[in-house]
Amino acid sequence: MALEQKSSKSEGLAVEPLHDYLVVDLSTGIAGAYCTKLLADAGAEVVKVEPPEGDRLRAWSASNADIPPGADGALFSFLSCSKRSVVTDLDDASEIDFLNGLLASADAVVWSRGSRVAEHPSFTPEAIHRSHPHLTVTSITPFGLDGPWRDCPATEFTLQAWSGGVVGLGRGAPDRAPVFVGGQVGEWLAGAYAAAGTMTSRMRTLDTGVGELVDLSMLETQILCLTYYSVTFFEALGRPFRAERALMVPGVSAAKDGLVAVGCGTAQQWFDLCAMVGHPEWIDESAPFSITGRANDLVGDIRAWFKERTVDEIRELASAFRIPNALVANGANAAAMDHYEARESFVANPRDGYIQPGPPYRFEPGLLRAPQPAPRLGEHADEYRTAPPAPSRASTANTAEARLPFSGLRVLDMTSYWAGPSCTHFLAMLGAEVIHVESASRPDGTRLIAGVPMTEEQWWEKSPIFSGLNTNKKSVALDFRSERGRDVLRRLIKTCDVVVENYTPRVLEQIGLDYANVRALRPDVIMVRMPGFGLDGPWRDNPAFAYIIEDASGLTWLTGHPDQNPVEPYSIGDPNAGLHGLNALLLALENRRRTGAGTLVEAAMVDAAVNIAAEQVVEYSAYGSLLMRDGNRGPAAAPQNLYRTADIDEFGRKDCWVAVAVATDAQWVGLREAIDRPDWAMDPELSTADGRRRQHDVVDEHLAAWCAQRGGDEIVRLLWDAGVPVGKVMQPHRVADLPQLVARGFYEYVDHPVNPSARHSTVPFKLSHGPNQFHVRHAPLLGEHNHEVLAQLGLTEPEIAALETDGIIGRAPAFASKSG
Repeated sequence: MALEQKSSKSEGLAVEPLHDYLVVDLSTGIAGAYCTKLLADAGAEVVKVEPPEGDRLRAWSASNADIPPGADGALFSFLSCSKRSVVTDLDDASEIDFLNGLLASADAVVWSRGSRVAEHPSFTPEAIHRSHPHLTVTSITPFGLDGPWRDCPATEFTLQAWSGGVVGLGRGAPDRAPVFVGGQVGEWLAGAYAAAGTMTSRMRTLDTGVGELVDLSMLETQILCLTYYSVTFFEALGRPFRAERALMVPGVSAAKDGLVAVGCGTAQQWFDLCAMVGHPEWIDESAPFSITGRANDLVGDIRAWFKERTVDEIRELASAFRIPNALVANGANAAAMDHYEARESFVANPRDGYIQPGPPYRFEPGLLRAPQPAPRLGEHADEYRTAPPAPSRASTANTAEARLPFSGLRVLDMTSYWAGPSCTHFLAMLGAEVIHVESASRPDGTRLIAGVPMTEEQWWEKSPIFSGLNTNKKSVALDFRSERGRDVLRRLIKTCDVVVENYTPRVLEQIGLDYANVRALRPDVIMVRMPGFGLDGPWRDNPAFAYIIEDASGLTWLTGHPDQNPVEPYSIGDPNAGLHGLNALLLALENRRRTGAGTLVEAAMVDAAVNIAAEQVVEYSAYGSLLMRDGNRGPAAAPQNLYRTADIDEFGRKDCWVAVAVATDAQWVGLREAIDRPDWAMDPELSTADGRRRQHDVVDEHLAAWCAQRGGDEIVRLLWDAGVPVGKVMQPHRVADLPQLVARGFYEYVDHPVNPSARHSTVPFKLSHGPNQFHVRHAPLLGEHNHEVLAQLGLTEPEIAALETDGIIGRAPAFASKSG
C-alpha cells in the first residue's frame, strides 16, 4: 500500500493528534526549530516567543545569501511553517507577567540558549519547571544542564569531535585530517530527539497531570547517531570495532557522466561487485571480507572501470547484481530525481514558494496538517495579548512516582540491524514490552557482524552491537516462512498494540501480512513500516543500506574534502530513520488514545534523511546556491577546523586532533588572548567573521603550529577558559570515560550471561521523573522467550516442543552446527 502525503483534513478527520497541545518555543537555532516543527506538523499550537530583534535564525543562510532587513531566511521559513510568533522585551517587568501567563496556559515549552528571552533568570529551564510544574520543559543544550561541562562552550562541530564520530572519516591519506559530517546534522538529530522526548513525557503527564524536565544533551545525541555502540563493543570483546574508519568500497565514484554511489556492505556484495567489473579472480571466499583489507586495495582498479561507463549503465548493472547503489543527491538535483517526483517528496513552501521536503513520515489515515505559512516577526502578538487569559493548566495532581511512559504497551519488533531496533529499543528502555522476532535460519544481522569466530561457543550471542540495541527486549526465534510459523505469528499479532518492521516492502506482502491483513487480526493495531525508499516509487525495492540512504538524500554530499569525491558518513542513515520512525509511532499512539483507531505508519529511511538534509534543497531553490563540502570548515564559524596535537594515540601514532570553532567575534577575542596575542592574530581584518573567512588559510597555518606544540588536554583547558568552543577528536570506544558522561550516567553497566559486563549507552536526555536506570535486563539470547511467549498465546508444551523439533522455533542459528 502506497501512502500519499495527505493532510488530516483531506482525510476527513476532525483533528490532528496534537491539535490542542500548546507549545511555547523559547529556542534559538535549528535543533529547537526542528523539534517544534515536528510538533506543529502534527497539529500542535506552537507559539514562538522572540525578542524584539527576532530569532537569529531569521537572518541565517548557509550560503550567505543577502536577506533584506525585515525579511526571513529560507531555512527559517521552512522550519517555522504552521507556527505563531509573539515578541516580548523582558526589560519591561510587565512582560515577565505576560510570558508567565502564556506558560501557565501551555502544555510544553522547548528551550535553548541564545536569546535574551531564554537567558532571562526567570525563564531558565529549572526556573520554568519550578514556576510551572504542570509543563513538560524540554531543554536542548550542548552537554546537558548538569555535570562539569554544563557551561562549557561548544558548537555542533566540536561536539562531533567529542562524540567519537569524526575519527578516520574521509581521510584518503594518513597525513590529512579526518572530516566531520557536514550539514549541521547534530542540530537536526537533537531536534528530532527533543520532539521524541517531549511527546514521551506527554504520555506520562497525561496519566499524572504533573509536568517534567526533559534535559537533552546534544553530545549524547551525537554519540547515539554518529558512532556504532563502540564502548560496548570494546568492553565486551576487548578490541575496538575498528581502529580506523574506512571509506565504503567503492563508495561515491566518478562515472563517465557524473557521480554514482555503489557500496558493498557484505561479503556477497563484494563477490558480486568483483564479477560485475569483470574480475572474478579477486574473489577469495576463504578470507574474511573487510572493506579495509583486500577490497580497499583494489578500489583504484574498480574506479577506473567506473570512469569508462555512464551512471545509468553502472546502476543498471549493480541493481541486476543486487549491489546497493544510488544517485548522489545534492541541493540542485534531488527534487528532480524520478523517485522523489513519483512520491511527491518535495513541496512548495506555503509562504515563499521555494521547494522544501515534505514530512519525514506518512500515515494512513492522514494525521499531519498541510504546512501553513511561517509567521512574520510578532505577527500574532495582538491575538495573544488581547485574547481573554486561557485557563491555567497547572495541576494539583498527586506527584507520586509515575509509571514509565510506555508501561502496558506491547510491541512486536520484526526489525533487524540498526534502524528498526533503535526505534523499538527506546520503547523498551522506557517500559514497553518489546518482543523481538528473529528466526534460527535468519537471526538479526547484528548478531553476525562482530567478527566473533564461529568456532567459539555461542558465538552468535557475543555481538556487542546486538546487545547495545536490544536490552530489555524478549526474543522469539520463529521461522515464519512456513504456514505453521505464520499461524503463530498471526496469533502473536493479535496480542500486540504495535507492530514494527523494516523488511523490503515485498517481504510481508508475499506472506500475506500487509497492513490490511494485520488490521484484520487486530483492528486498532499501529503498524510501523520502515522500508528504505518507501512503499512505492521507482526505487521501492532497491537494497537500502545506511550509506546508500545517505547518498540518495544529500547527506553524503556535504561530507569530505573539497578536492575529493564526497564520502558517506556511514552512520546517520540508520539511527536517523529509527528516530523519525519513533516520532511517527508516538503520534500514532496519541491518535489511538484520542480515537481508538489504529494507523499505518510509513517511515521510509530516505524521507527521514531528506528532511535533515533539507537545507541543501532549500538554499538552492530559494537562492540558486549549491552548498558544497569544505573539509572541516563550515558556514557557522570561522575559523573552524581540526588541528593535530603533540599527543601520541593509543595505537602509537602521532594522529591526535582537536576541533576548534570560533562562532562569534567575542570568541575570537578569547582565542587571541588564549594564544598570547601574537602579532598575526591582531590584524584588524580578523576581528570580523567575514575577514577571518577570507584569511582562513593563514589562520589555519598559525593555529596548526600552535596546537602541534601542545597536548589536547592543555589546548582544551586554555580555550575553554577563554570561552572558545573546542573538542578533542575522541576514539569512539573511549568516550564513556569523559567526565561529563560519567556525571550524567549516560552509560550503564549491563551484565550478560555470555559476554563480560560492559557499559551500554542509554537515551540522550534525563527525565526528572526517571527512570534512574534504563537497562533492567540484558539483551535476549536467541529464542530465549520462545516458551514464555508461546505459552501466553495458549500453545501447550507438546505443541511448543513439536515446533522446536520441526525447526519452526529454535535457540541457535540453523547453520551453527555446520560451522562448529
